[in-house]
Amino acid sequence: MSRYNKKNGIPDRWLDYVAVGKRLPGTRFVAFKVPLKQSLNRKLPCSDVFGPWELLDALSKDEQRLGLIIDLTFTTRYYTLQDLPDSLLFVKIFTAGHEVPSDETILSFKRAVRRFLRENANNDELIGVHCTHGLNRTGYLICRYLIDVDGMDPKEAIKLFNSSRGHAVERQNYLDDLQRGPKRSNVGMEESEQEPMRGLAAQRPSYAASDSDSRDERRPRFNDSRHQSRSFSPRETNQRSHHNRHPHGGRGLLPSPPLLPPWAAPPHAAPPHAAPLNPYRWTAPHVDSAWRRPPHSDESRNLPPEETRSRYGPSEESRSQVSSTGRGKI
Repeated sequence: MSRYNKKNGIPDRWLDYVAVGKRLPGTRFVAFKVPLKQSLNRKLPCSDVFGPWELLDALSKDEQRLGLIIDLTFTTRYYTLQDLPDSLLFVKIFTAGHEVPSDETILSFKRAVRRFLRENANNDELIGVHCTHGLNRTGYLICRYLIDVDGMDPKEAIKLFNSSRGHAVERQNYLDDLQRGPKRSNVGMEESEQEPMRGLAAQRPSYAASDSDSRDERRPRFNDSRHQSRSFSPRETNQRSHHNRHPHGGRGLLPSPPLLPPWAAPPHAAPPHAAPLNPYRWTAPHVDSAWRRPPHSDESRNLPPEETRSRYGPSEESRSQVSSTGRGKI
């Protein structure tokens, strides 16, 4: 069982297979497992990294040059054109797994191969074929081409593929169709079906196995919103403070540790523009505080008696009237 699975994007059992096989003798074919994009390779140890650039490295060791990749996977999540070197052409043929490819899929594969061979007759560039593991769908379509187009014996074609890939085709329904099934028609094979696309990556990414990066550099960096600090509502704040008892053992609702003033002045230091507020010390109001009754201003002297009485109490006129009538005397 592979250590990786679809939960982290690595294909199931992907590590169980050799990354790249050898060129099939007498052909332009080479089979390999699906190369992974940068974000997936960062989840792997350096020794297990396999992307498009590692694919080119492996072939260059055998003095082979890759010209075309035919992708048979039934998904686009493993890599895109932005991950492919701009020296490579690319053709995508969606091929369902576990079942024998349809005649339309087989014809699409033949057309892609024939077009590349026709346009590259003056060189020896290879045609790379892969599915997820580079084994069953890949082996079937390569062998089907060798049988239908090149006239190779089915058993010889299967043996040639298995020895070159380093793994044997596993699915019995594929083997049965290759050995005992009918040959597929080659009518329309010379027609072009889709224009090959060119890779868009001009430089090698930094995750490459040849770089000197360490495993620590590949640890996840918590820079997304899930790991950033969040603000709490007043209700949440009250619930959280209920569990923060007093640091000296009391059962009050003071936060722990207690709040500190934002600024603590050293001895004999000049006070700042605004003195820090100590939430636990009561300070008498200043003599000029806002709670002192405001003095009568020129504006207030000109106010009508009713407004003056409502704002500052009884006026002098009203008090003299009360004194003259005797009301208000004790």
